[in-house]
Amino acid sequence: MIVTVTLNPSLDRTIELSDRLLRGQVQRAARTTQQPGGKGVNVSRALHAAGVETLAILPGSLDDPMIVALHADGIPAASVAVRGAVRANTTITEPDGTTTKLNEPGEPLSDETTDALMTLIVTHSRAASWLVLAGSLPPGVPSDFYARIVRAVRHDARDRVGATDARRTADGRLRIAVDTSGAPLAALVASGEPVDLIKPNAEELLELVQSLPGGAVPAGAASETEPGRPTGPEIVADPEQLAAGDERIEELAASVLSESLGAVLVTLGANGAELVTRHAVHAAAAPRIEARSTVGAGDCSLAGYLLAADGGRDDPSRLAQAIAYGAAAAALPGSTVPLPAEAPADAIVVSTRSRRTLGRPVAVR
Repeated sequence: MIVTVTLNPSLDRTIELSDRLLRGQVQRAARTTQQPGGKGVNVSRALHAAGVETLAILPGSLDDPMIVALHADGIPAASVAVRGAVRANTTITEPDGTTTKLNEPGEPLSDETTDALMTLIVTHSRAASWLVLAGSLPPGVPSDFYARIVRAVRHDARDRVGATDARRTADGRLRIAVDTSGAPLAALVASGEPVDLIKPNAEELLELVQSLPGGAVPAGAASETEPGRPTGPEIVADPEQLAAGDERIEELAASVLSESLGAVLVTLGANGAELVTRHAVHAAAAPRIEARSTVGAGDCSLAGYLLAADGGRDDPSRLAQAIAYGAAAAALPGSTVPLPAEAPADAIVVSTRSRRTLGRPVAVR
C-alpha cells in the first residue's frame, strides 16, 4: 500500500477558455471541471486509477464537498475533522497551454488536529511500502512538520521491530518520498531525517540549494580565489530553461544529496526530468504533447515513479514512467489523472551515466 499525506488539500476547479485570458473583461468558459485535489491526493488518485492500493490521509470533515468528492471517486481516505472548509483552488487554462492559478491559503490546523493526523500517519505507515508527504503546509503548521513526521514514523518502526535501520518497517519495505517546496523542504533536508526521494521542479531545487548553508551563491558574489567573479562554474538565470541532461541540474541536485537523502527527482515540465542518485544520473526528454492543463502533472510524475518503484523496476524505468505520467496528465483537462494505457513509457529514452565528482556550486541570479 502507498500512503499519501496532504495537509493542505483543495477542491480544484479548472476553467478552460477558448481564447486567451483578457484581464478586466467578461469571458465565457469553454469547459469547467471540479475534482478533489492537493499534491498527495492527486498521487493517490493516479495510483488508484492504476489499480494500486493507496490511502490518502488529510484534514477535512466528512461532509466537506472535497471529502465527499474524494469518496465519490472511490479513493480510500482517512481524514481528521476540522472546523473550516477545505480550501478551493481555481485554475484558468488558455488554448496555448498557459495556466493561471489562484490558490487559497487553506484553513489553519489546531495542535489537536495535527496530533490526530500524526497518529493516523504513523499507524497507517506500518502497512505501507511508500509514505508520500506532499504539498504546502496550511497556516500555523510549523515548517519542520514534515521532518517531525519522518522522525515519528522512523522511531515507531525502530521501536516495533528493534531494527538499527529505522528506514524500514517490519516487512523491510517502507520508503518515504517528499514533494514540497520552500521552508518545509529546506527544514526537512536540513534535519537529516532519512528520506528516500524528494521531487522538486527546477525552480524549487534552486530555492532549496540557496536556502542551505554553503548553497548556491547569487551572481556577482565575489570568489575567494577570483575576486569579482561568481563562485559557480555557470550561471542559472532562468530555471525554466534547464533541460534534462544539463550538468547544472546534476550539480544542484547532488549538493543536497546526503546519507539521509537517497535521490532527487527533478521535474522540468516540457523539458523532461532528471533522476540524480548517489551513484548515477538518469535523464530523459519529455514526449511532445498538446498541453491542456499542467495542474497535477508533477503529482502524476511522482505517481508514475512510485508505480515503477513499487513494482520493483530500476531507476531508469522509474524515471521513464514518471515522465510518461506527467506528460499524459498535462494532455488531459483540469487535474484529471491518466490511466496506465494513456501513459506508455516504452518510447522514452533514458540516458544514464555514473555520477562525476562535483566541484564548485552553481551560481544563481
